[in-house]
This record gives sequence, structure tokens and C-alpha cells, in this order.
Amino acid sequence: MTTANLPRIALASLIALGFALFAPNLPAEAGHLQAKPFLLTDRIPRGASEQQLLRFARKHHAKALQESKEPNQNDRKWRANLVVSFNRPVGDLEFQVLFYDVEDRERRLIEDMSTMVSDRTQKTFVQKLKLPRSRFKANRDMELVVTVRHQEVGRAKFRLVGERKQHSGTVDFADDER
Repeated sequence: MTTANLPRIALASLIALGFALFAPNLPAEAGHLQAKPFLLTDRIPRGASEQQLLRFARKHHAKALQESKEPNQNDRKWRANLVVSFNRPVGDLEFQVLFYDVEDRERRLIEDMSTMVSDRTQKTFVQKLKLPRSRFKANRDMELVVTVRHQEVGRAKFRLVGERKQHSGTVDFADDER
């Protein structure tokens, strides 16, 4: 081996080492499942193609959900349509949508919702959501997380807007105990 060949050998060794270190990660990264969830409060147009639906979802994505107006505050809920767009078919029979309260800068799980997949080739899913006041609180920051096989593949942050529970501030000391 001559000293003139040393730079070529060193370069070839570095290239081989680079391929050995990074090549195993390339196929996994290229096939990494990702999801983009959108919350919609507007009515979704009927008969729209998948591309039209995704264009509509991007344009009308809600950052805040307003609670319903039932007279009894405990009967109120937040309604929305959830559109989840995956970069490729899910490859499983279901995916989960987890709802976290992140108001206090820590994730606190509120609800876990499973969605069954009927067509394994489908990449976009639409689902109606009803978030009841019995489980969710008004005026809180939330995070929606999409998982497949316990792997987080997408997330969206939003706020639940509504009336705070009002207390009268008076105490009744009635003589009902006689």
C-alpha cells in the first residue's frame, strides 16, 4: 500500500461508515406514518373528493370550539368534525385519538377514543365529535393526539370555550332538619 492511496482509502472508509450508520434509518424514516388532524365546526360539503375535503379542512380548521347552548349547563357539549389525514394507509384495524388537557403545561389524559378502520387502503377519515361537559371543562387548552399501535403520529392544539360555572355566593341555612 502506497501513501498516495491513503486519502482514497480513508475517503472510501468514511463513505462506507456513513452508509453503515445512516442507511438502516433511511427506509424507516421514509415510511414513517404521520397524521394531520383537523377540527371543523363548519358543515363539511357533501360529495367532496378527498383532495377537496383536505383543502376545506385546512382552510376551516378551528383553533377554538364553542360549547352548545343548552339551558342546563351540565347538558352542554362541544361539537366538531374531526378530519384525520394520514400520509399513507394506516396499516392497522384502528387508530386512537387521545384528548389531553394541557392548560397547566402538563398533559392530563381526559378521553381516549378508538376509531375502527374498515378500508385498509383509506388515508383520510372523518368522524363526528361530542365532548361532554361532564368530562371536559370550559376555557381550557387541549391537545388532540393521534396514535397508531401506541406510536404518536399527529397532534393538534385547540381551546374549549364556554361559560364558567357560576355560584351565587350565598349560603342557605334553612331549618329543614327539624
